[in-house]
Amino acid sequence: MAYRYRMEFLNPVLFFILVTILFPLAITSDPDKLRFMGAGVIWIALLFAHLLTIDNIFATDFDDGTLEQIALVPCAFSLLVLAKLLAHWVTIVVPLLFISVPIAKLFFLNNHVVGVLFLSLLLGSPTLILIGGVGAALTVGLKNRGIVLILMVLPLYLPILIFGAGAVNNAALHLPVISQLSFLAAFLTLSLTFTPLAIAAGLKLSLD
Repeated sequence: MAYRYRMEFLNPVLFFILVTILFPLAITSDPDKLRFMGAGVIWIALLFAHLLTIDNIFATDFDDGTLEQIALVPCAFSLLVLAKLLAHWVTIVVPLLFISVPIAKLFFLNNHVVGVLFLSLLLGSPTLILIGGVGAALTVGLKNRGIVLILMVLPLYLPILIFGAGAVNNAALHLPVISQLSFLAAFLTLSLTFTPLAIAAGLKLSLD
């Protein structure tokens, strides 16, 4: 059990590091091209690193009956769900945010651009977790939930990816980034408001 939890933490970290380090080694060493591609590579690597673990957010608790017991707690189920998603974000995604800072230097991004990258990931990654949580809740009872979950949430991730990488590219070109960051903040606010309720409803349907 302890080994499985260690792997659940290490797999996305190792995936993120390997993808972002190997990309400039395999594709090009030209600084201008790497600066242009850096934001997209880091964002895509984080997105897929997160997808490695998202289907297990509720699966273990569902399989061993813990989720059913949690649903009986005299407290808003949506708040408990939100707390679980927050714990997942802190343990799985936050380490990737800090790793992205030195990784960004491999793409020759200056300090200002790295700051915008970190802020965009800070605003965008919780939204990925919340949206992924909805998909995980709806597919938790399925046998082959992994593929179904990815097909369900990946289209919903695209706006976050576009605005997140767009903010970094604008910063690299010395253009305003406030509009992209504002959209990311708006997506996060909407997700925090509505997705815990949707996740709680989806889990209750799966438990019935």
